[in-house]
Amino acid sequence: MLVGAGVAVAAGAALTVGLWPSGDSGAPSSQRPSGGRTALAPTPSTSPTPSPSRTYPLSKTPRTIPAVREHTPARGPGWRPAKGGRVVVGDDALADEGRLLAGELGLAYAGSGGARAGDVELGLTDEDANAESYTLAVKDGRVRISGTAEAGVFYGTRTLKQEVHAGGTASEGVVRDSPAKPQRGFMLDIARKHFTAGWIEDRIRELGDLKYNQLGLHFSDDQGFRIASDSHPEVVSKQHLSKAEVRRILALAASRHITVVPEIDSPGHLGAVLDAHPDLQLRNTQGVVSRGSLDISKPASAKIVDDLLNEYAGLFPGRYWHLGADEYRALTVSNPAASYPQLAAAAKDKYGSGAGIADLATGWLNDRAKVVRGHDRTPRAWNDGFFPGGTVQADDDIQVAYWTGKEIGARQPAEYLRAGREIINYNDEYLYYVLGQPNAFVYPTGQRIYEQWTPLVVRGTTPVSREYDDQILGGYFAVWCDLSASQTQDQVAAGIRMPLRALTQKLWDPRKPGMPWAEFKELAGKLG
Repeated sequence: MLVGAGVAVAAGAALTVGLWPSGDSGAPSSQRPSGGRTALAPTPSTSPTPSPSRTYPLSKTPRTIPAVREHTPARGPGWRPAKGGRVVVGDDALADEGRLLAGELGLAYAGSGGARAGDVELGLTDEDANAESYTLAVKDGRVRISGTAEAGVFYGTRTLKQEVHAGGTASEGVVRDSPAKPQRGFMLDIARKHFTAGWIEDRIRELGDLKYNQLGLHFSDDQGFRIASDSHPEVVSKQHLSKAEVRRILALAASRHITVVPEIDSPGHLGAVLDAHPDLQLRNTQGVVSRGSLDISKPASAKIVDDLLNEYAGLFPGRYWHLGADEYRALTVSNPAASYPQLAAAAKDKYGSGAGIADLATGWLNDRAKVVRGHDRTPRAWNDGFFPGGTVQADDDIQVAYWTGKEIGARQPAEYLRAGREIINYNDEYLYYVLGQPNAFVYPTGQRIYEQWTPLVVRGTTPVSREYDDQILGGYFAVWCDLSASQTQDQVAAGIRMPLRALTQKLWDPRKPGMPWAEFKELAGKLG
């Protein structure tokens, strides 16, 4: 999780650790320096050590994004990378984190062993604490970062990297830090617009530094299907990611403790699949095709989607799976049963005489959830894929990805929360970056997120009751490519830069930020 960690250090040595520019050329990340950053050139002197004849002022709280939640100041010179400094680990499981940090700060990686003056030591503890929490202690001219799990230690290394970048020296004292929300994500629509693997890898490095822990990939829609398929190669678009590229993306994400969450949206938004299987298109009584919608009365429709779900479950190892389920066009007409009598008949056959097309769609969602649950995945779906009343209810364990209140029959977030459902906040008022700004969408700004939004603001601008805070698992910033030619890859990266930084601050600590926006923006510029 790498938020640019560069530093201006003493004696004129400088660290420049901004994001590497990524353009549409898509140069492979393997051609970039390790970690996508320039390593810090250590100062020739040794790391500062306390002087018995000098009185130091109390240290200041580190300046990082997101801000640390607790810092106990102390008197001392702090720590900065210096010649001869090393990174050592107390557990071999931390070797990857140790090597990454050593490369970024220009230190030697020494593996396991005791720390000495000038060193950074990474260690695991047996505390009963959040797996993403960490402690960072600067004392006696050395740094110790510890946590109960590798993820927490990794986040501690991100804090150290940023702190050194922001001011040259890590503050004396102790940081104790952990996130408020367990799910902190960025979703990318690679179906409507092809993004190169190199560009996605650059975003992973950026997300890692910002302490995000999820990357959503929406790779199937009406405009494209963007990952190679062995089970159904006929559905794959000309421009797509190979499975080898996806595996490299997954490996890099894992090294940054980021889970990649795939999404194959159904039974709507399947135009690219249906272009290769027109017999499965949903048609009304006049034979008019409903673009992108499967005829879910046909057994073959379930088979092709389940083939794809089973195939990609073998590619994506993460815990979560997004099933989509939004905007099924059969349910957007004035009289669904009259327009699509085959769906109405299928609903009655499967669920009884009182069932309707919404029940058939809910049963479809539950059946797909069963498929991914068979691969030990936790399913989620868009909020407009959950229908009120009816004969069939969505399974309790399907998480609600709440994005809008504009759909037909829209329900307030509190209705889902009162029913005990868990919600992930994708609020389209603040967190939707829609290329070309169609349908009254406006590019979100970091300042608006920073000053107005909290995880409790799930729909519109009004927060839900704090009693539901634990059911709101976190939030996502989403890039949708409705008008895909409106921006280049570089323009997207620039446009989402500050919103991503503002969102991670509010997911890590939803309280009113300690610094005003102008100061936060200035800090972001220093950190890269």
